[in-house]
Amino acid sequence: MKRHLAWSGPYGRGLSFLRRRWRVLLRLGGWSVLETGQTFLLGYALARALDEGFLAGRSGTGLGWLAVAGAGVVVGAYGTGRVYGAVAALVEPLRDRLVERVVARGVREADDGALSGLTQQVEIARDTFAGLVMVSRSFVFTAAGALVGLCSLAPPLLLVVVPPLAVGVALFAVTLRPLARRQEAYLVADEALAARLGAVCPGLRDVTATGAEDLLGADLATYVEAEARAARALARWSVVRVASLAVGGQFPAVLLLATAPWLLAHGVTPGALVGALAYVTQSLLPALRNLVHGLGTGGSRLAVVLRRLAGAPTPRAEEDEEGGDRPEEAAEGRTPHTDRTAPRTDRTAPRIDRTVPATCSPPPPALRLSGVTFAHGPHAEAVLRDLDLDLRPGGHLAVVGPSGAGKSTLTLLAAGLLRPGSGTVTVYGAPADTRAAAARRVLIPQEAYVHTGTLAENLSLLRPGPVPRRELLAAAEAVGLTPLLERLGGPEAVVDPAALSAGERQLIALTRAYLSYAPLALLDEATCHLDPEAEERAERAFAARPGGTLVVVAHRITSARRAERVLVMDGPRTAYGGHEELLERSPGYRELVGHWAPASQPALALGDADGVDAVAGPGLAGDGRHVVAHGPVGQVQRARDLGDGSALGGE
Repeated sequence: MKRHLAWSGPYGRGLSFLRRRWRVLLRLGGWSVLETGQTFLLGYALARALDEGFLAGRSGTGLGWLAVAGAGVVVGAYGTGRVYGAVAALVEPLRDRLVERVVARGVREADDGALSGLTQQVEIARDTFAGLVMVSRSFVFTAAGALVGLCSLAPPLLLVVVPPLAVGVALFAVTLRPLARRQEAYLVADEALAARLGAVCPGLRDVTATGAEDLLGADLATYVEAEARAARALARWSVVRVASLAVGGQFPAVLLLATAPWLLAHGVTPGALVGALAYVTQSLLPALRNLVHGLGTGGSRLAVVLRRLAGAPTPRAEEDEEGGDRPEEAAEGRTPHTDRTAPRTDRTAPRIDRTVPATCSPPPPALRLSGVTFAHGPHAEAVLRDLDLDLRPGGHLAVVGPSGAGKSTLTLLAAGLLRPGSGTVTVYGAPADTRAAAARRVLIPQEAYVHTGTLAENLSLLRPGPVPRRELLAAAEAVGLTPLLERLGGPEAVVDPAALSAGERQLIALTRAYLSYAPLALLDEATCHLDPEAEERAERAFAARPGGTLVVVAHRITSARRAERVLVMDGPRTAYGGHEELLERSPGYRELVGHWAPASQPALALGDADGVDAVAGPGLAGDGRHVVAHGPVGQVQRARDLGDGSALGGE
């Protein structure tokens, strides 16, 4: 049964392919005979040139034999040129068959890898097969020419050269199959690690912000160790391959020199000894080296590519040497020991307690910045300078300011992704860059991270285990994910990140953060792709989380109006307070509100001599306290904000 399976695999199909092209093989062998003659003349002519020519005092004879050797090189080169044509006649049909197979599978099975198979893998198989034919043919005919030449010079030379050559070739042949298996295992492990890193790297910001470095590190360590085991196993067998080259190609030259006195005493001439050394060093050693490196590396590569093009399953990595998980799971996008099924229960979710345990002393602020200064480089202008901020647990803070004012920098400092140049940042009393702080905060960036997998897996990333279905559905309802969840087909539906809009990815990331146990949520423009109604729903859901604290980098005036406190960041005009309070005392905040608000229509005639006009609008009834300068529409100002500091209309 095993023999039948072996012959029905790639090797059996390969032999069948060669048998059907025996005429091409005969033509290939015929032209290769010329290379055999070239190899034979290399050592034989050199020996005769020494023995019958130069050592006998007949330089003309010696030069004649050297000319014969040169002519052999010319004839061999002609044969090599014709060999390439025969190899092409053997290789191109293989390429055509592989293309037909790949296209047929792509059409029949809608195989996503068909394009890669056509553009890369088929060409790899074609080039590798051609290289294997060349090196294998070259070794066979070169070895034949060298051995015939040794026998013609002096049969005792065969006793010195043939045994180590045979041992080296046999040793290499023994390593072929194990070496190919371990090289394929290494390729599988390397692809698994690359696939895992490709899935993880886009979410490194979230990983750091949520303190999942150790968990992710342990997961990646499994893949790294699997690749390391495969590399060690491959290295051990590669040592055996190098040993076969040393025994079969280099040791015969040493033996010829060591046994030279014995050989000369038993009828071997000096010219024959030099010719034998030429055979070993100029013919056998290069041919064996090409065979070992070409067949040892290219052969396993060809086996891997042919197996994949044929649609055969990839053999599992070697576990019999050091054990360990199978790296193929990651190569197929699967996470070991992941339960994709969540229990079906009702949609009522239990309340998640995110409250930091109380102590006898007053609880520390949810977020505190003390004298924080930060610049993006040693010579750069400081983005934040001596900033102080205390946010109580359960608070709701909106951060506003013009572009480049440092809003995202503030969230990155709170998330521990940046460290201040001076000052301290703490989360519930713990330094922001510690694991204790990471466990109590979650950062939702503007570019939301969603990976290929089920929706439930995406929403459970920040939880130690699968989220109960009823809790997941309730969170989706609170944040506003339910319509998308139902459209996709429920929590068990597989998510394709590329098929989602930016707003849909943000809703998934927001629901994931909502389900986390972290009490402090940092929304760094995490709702910028949502419409105002969806944004309001998500922000109110986070603000109402039991024990939750919310920091929002706002990009709409409505976010600032909903917040309990507002932090205005604009260089030296930084201000902190409630919405109405900041309208009274912060020109920078009023300027932002003016840009955010719809354009006001003047209630009175324009053209006031002072360059300002009373305006009407929501809360601006032309009462004489609200004025707008002639200039960009919507820039609302209050009394005492004029350039001369004077009041207007008695205010």
